[in-house]
Amino acid sequence: MTRLAKFACAVALASVSTVWAQDGNADNGQALAHTCAGCHGIPGYTNAYPTFRVPRLGGQHPEYIVSALTAYKSGQRSHPTMTAQAASLTDQQIRDIAAYVTQAPAASDDPDIVPAGDPKKGEQLAQTCTACHGATGAPSITQYPILAGQHPDYLAHALNAYKTGQRNNAIMSGFASNLSKDDIKHLAAWFASQNEPLYTPNFE
Repeated sequence: MTRLAKFACAVALASVSTVWAQDGNADNGQALAHTCAGCHGIPGYTNAYPTFRVPRLGGQHPEYIVSALTAYKSGQRSHPTMTAQAASLTDQQIRDIAAYVTQAPAASDDPDIVPAGDPKKGEQLAQTCTACHGATGAPSITQYPILAGQHPDYLAHALNAYKTGQRNNAIMSGFASNLSKDDIKHLAAWFASQNEPLYTPNFE
């Protein structure tokens, strides 16, 4: 890892939420997460506009889910449904939901989505991402998301959101601003093709 990459990772880590997930209560989270099931519990469910599959939450780092929900609550991320859902949650409720959705059982019919980009072209672009997201998109720093095995169209949506300023993160926005539309598709295809255990939860 280069010195610049280490510095970028440190800056990015300092900017994420300081609300941790270790003390989340999955039993409480199961009761709270019923509103999440309508989108995140349906395999292949597609956001209406813009069109993309909602992200797989099962197998994700709970600390990252805490960070993401907190960002929607604070306005650092913009999405009408997610902002409305997160607005009324306490920090403890966010931790409880994160503890549950990341370990809920997998849906049995979770489809793989054919990527629009070329994974081979995305592999070279992904070298810039390894400092924070790991060599295959499965970082050891749990405040960063697992990208490997995520829906490619969701990954492309997230990169576009950083590029356009819909998501506010200095490191990611700076990186995404230099990507072309094709670059984004290829990167998303590469990370989606990596074999990691992300899945759509079966909310019970």
